Amino acid sequence: MPQQVIAVTGTSRGIGAEIAVELASKGHIVGCLVRNGKLPEHERAAEFADRLMPIACDIVDEDALRHAFAQLVERHGRLNGLVNNAGIHLAGPSRSFATADFEKILKVDVLGLFAACREAYPHLLASEGGTIVNIGSFFSEIGAKGSTAYSAAKAAVGAITRCLAAEWGGKGISVLNIAPGYIETDINRDYLAAESTQAMIRERIAVGRPGHVNEVARLVRAIFDERIGFLTGETITIDGGHRLYY
Repeated sequence: MPQQVIAVTGTSRGIGAEIAVELASKGHIVGCLVRNGKLPEHERAAEFADRLMPIACDIVDEDALRHAFAQLVERHGRLNGLVNNAGIHLAGPSRSFATADFEKILKVDVLGLFAACREAYPHLLASEGGTIVNIGSFFSEIGAKGSTAYSAAKAAVGAITRCLAAEWGGKGISVLNIAPGYIETDINRDYLAAESTQAMIRERIAVGRPGHVNEVARLVRAIFDERIGFLTGETITIDGGHRLYY
């Protein structure tokens, strides 16, 4: 398995931290683009610190993005892939949801993601192709109360994925969208443990449980390891069969 140099955004914790460590554990060099410029908050991060390169970067700052990719390429000579994981989720009833909050979500989850793809493009081209994995959400396909802005943003991620795949496929660049369902993290653990949520999970998720961050990370890693060039433009849902019930 050839070593790849892969940039991952939003690696401080949760799914992003797990993706970064999973990729590093399999021998890849990972540029961790995160606002605090620190290693992922993960129990195994120190173990793979020699393959994890923290870079201070706010993805809504296009100059910072450009500089982050340049740093990674300057140190390791190339860029083979990008994982767009950084994002925010603000919830609230649509009847009173502030336009400013809607804009905040779009700025991070859509515009930041697109800018990262655009700035990665010349480096992937210089490496004679590569892979971009965008982290979307199954919320883009369902009606989720109180999540209009987030759902709209993740629907845009799917559209961006398809358009970039169409534009860049001839250049050897694959673009995919991973759409997780309910994945247990530090942020939502209490919510998922509530009896009302547990009842919903038993009723609506075919496997009867939320997902684990490592299940998403292993899927992302497999995409890079296998490097199936004919697979592009697709949304791959990983939700334990939740969408089967919609």
